[in-house]
Amino acid sequence: MKGETVICRGKEAHTAGKMLAIGKKAPDFKAVNGELAEVSLSDYRGKRVILNIFPSLDTPTCAVSVRQFNARASSLDNTVVLCLSMDLPFAQSRFCSVEGLEDVVPLSLFRNHGFFDKYGVQLADGHLEGLAARAVIVVDEQGKIIYTQLVEDISHEPDYDAALKALGES
Repeated sequence: MKGETVICRGKEAHTAGKMLAIGKKAPDFKAVNGELAEVSLSDYRGKRVILNIFPSLDTPTCAVSVRQFNARASSLDNTVVLCLSMDLPFAQSRFCSVEGLEDVVPLSLFRNHGFFDKYGVQLADGHLEGLAARAVIVVDEQGKIIYTQLVEDISHEPDYDAALKALGES
């Protein structure tokens, strides 16, 4: 099944499913942190959550998105940014440690492919098949999706301002 169309390295690629709709409840999922412990979206119930989803920290645009959300999240009340990719948790932790990024939570999807089934963002074909497409999903304190962006061209950064605006921030 082909879901959404994105551009990956100048060529059309497709996600395995459709992005979630605004107004829907964000499905719970599990991911792995740097200590190899499982973390769930439900662990952040009562907080505003920005899901920064991307292919790999080993690409320049993905690294920039983590840096940008780290810088912009540090001033937000009751908000957490979860940075989700298939990168191993050790690599994610090392990247954040070396970069001094303390206002984002890096989480690996390497063990929990159920996220892709629920969120529809896994690339089904193209150069990065099997990895996540670049997307941002914002979830409010009640667990409702209030903003989504599937970045049309994976080499482009997400719209940080639009994501923050969804939270009432500028």
